[in-house]
Amino acid sequence: MSSNNLRKIFLDFFKKKGHTIVPSSSLIPTDTSVLFTTAGMQQFKPYYLGEKSPYGQNVASCQKCFRTSDIEEVGDERHLTFLEMLGNFSFGGYFKEEAIKFAYEFIFKELKLPIKNAIFTVFEGNKEIPEDKESAEIWGKLGIPKNQIKKCGKADNFWGPTGDEGPCGPTTEIHINGTEIWNLVFNEYYQNKEGKLTPLKQKGVDTGMGLERLTMIVQEKTSVFETDLFLPIINELRIKKYELKDIKAERIIADHIKSTVFLVSEEILPSNVERGYILRRILRRAIRYGKILNLPKEFLIPLAQKTVEIYKDVYPEVKSRETDILTVIQNEEERFEKTLERGIKILSKCSKIDGRELFNIYQSYGFPFEQSLEELEREGKKIPQSEVEIIKKEFNEELKKHQEISRAGAEEKFKGGLINHSEKAIQYHTATHLLLAALREVLGPEIYQKGSNITTERLRFDFNYPEKLNEEQIKKIENLVNQKIKENITVEMIEMPKDQALKFVKVSFNPDKYGNFVKIYKIGNFSIELCGGPHVKRTGELGHFKIIKEESSGAGIRRIKAILE
Repeated sequence: MSSNNLRKIFLDFFKKKGHTIVPSSSLIPTDTSVLFTTAGMQQFKPYYLGEKSPYGQNVASCQKCFRTSDIEEVGDERHLTFLEMLGNFSFGGYFKEEAIKFAYEFIFKELKLPIKNAIFTVFEGNKEIPEDKESAEIWGKLGIPKNQIKKCGKADNFWGPTGDEGPCGPTTEIHINGTEIWNLVFNEYYQNKEGKLTPLKQKGVDTGMGLERLTMIVQEKTSVFETDLFLPIINELRIKKYELKDIKAERIIADHIKSTVFLVSEEILPSNVERGYILRRILRRAIRYGKILNLPKEFLIPLAQKTVEIYKDVYPEVKSRETDILTVIQNEEERFEKTLERGIKILSKCSKIDGRELFNIYQSYGFPFEQSLEELEREGKKIPQSEVEIIKKEFNEELKKHQEISRAGAEEKFKGGLINHSEKAIQYHTATHLLLAALREVLGPEIYQKGSNITTERLRFDFNYPEKLNEEQIKKIENLVNQKIKENITVEMIEMPKDQALKFVKVSFNPDKYGNFVKIYKIGNFSIELCGGPHVKRTGELGHFKIIKEESSGAGIRRIKAILE
């Protein structure tokens, strides 16, 4: 059975069971306490806390996920950075019995996998949280022998929260042939930032099953890299006929190029901070392993194309962004190529390994901290784990000093201009309000926001419109925004009850997502929107607004990318 069929069968199964099928959310989460979407439940987090779900109580999805915690494990049979998470969720609807029965029916009736190869784990309890006897009893009633039901501690059978705080609870897991494939989380608690647990008023179900691992089991493979989700990439790599047979290197390259394709498709670009740093790290790591295998320049390009081929019908964004993806890969390889060999030579000569030295190498040769450690280990200079944290702390202190010096210099250069990341993002945030108002004036009052992504370098704004904008329309929109910037209009914030606000403010999203008391940001008589903020004080702070691209983002959805100069 193909992975595409498995994905469809799973979603069809839960649709028949009364679940609304919800598309995957972005890899860039709305929760600012985490860099990436790491689980299917993240887009549904508010609904576990009592906010009304626009999809109903019971939903299912196949979610794109990216996990940095597994980077060092990539290379074994089943750990990945990018993965697809199949999941079913309930917000105050069904609970343990129904969730376990659904899982049992899907795995052992729908897919007909043998029960004799399965182990079922449940939470054994601790001083804070009682043992999950109910889940064990439900498995028993379904005919699972006692010797196949195992009790495990909090490290294995308690999940969450995602981010600094949130819903969490005990889990029951299904393992087949020694591989964990499905984790059923029963959200019964809320954990605050201090780690304190309190019972949730509304219980919920949150399950996650990695498509790659499920495919490995169904296709009877010993590794996720032997499935149809990876084999086309691996085979393309092996066309190069490199002499050194290094299975781990193959797997790392295959995983990292797939992650690169998906991260760049979300318009994340290589950089030295946050998401861009992670992208740079995995991309340069893939390039480095290509060097170890003595692969030719630009060997990643055909691998990226194979990745696009695998996913183009499921995630159209990877196909629509293919040119951008290949350009980013090519540019980063060229940049890294110039410094790679010199950086390796410097590392090999290091007699004293400390954070300051590794920061200098990072600054001069673009080696992420973790890559320097890998290179040192390859040179026979493995650093004990007890020392790694000390060195990393020194590295981060040097990085912080460098950032402070750079910021101070930039502030002097730009004479107090708003140039640090948060302030620049605030400028772009305000610019999106002007853009939406301009779109409504030029294209019509029925225009609504359908998506937005802001970085410190540009804004991306999605809106409903049936056709491509012509040059005259684009110019009118651009000129109108710049006119309002030139007028230096005061940006006012007003707070009022939501019911009162909705009488005169047009909202682009379900109003149930807002609390009972809301903030309204008003820019003269030109723009008025419900928004959490923050914004600049006057529009004159924004500089010059320039549209750099207008394109399709889906059926009936257009996308504008713009910069502030």
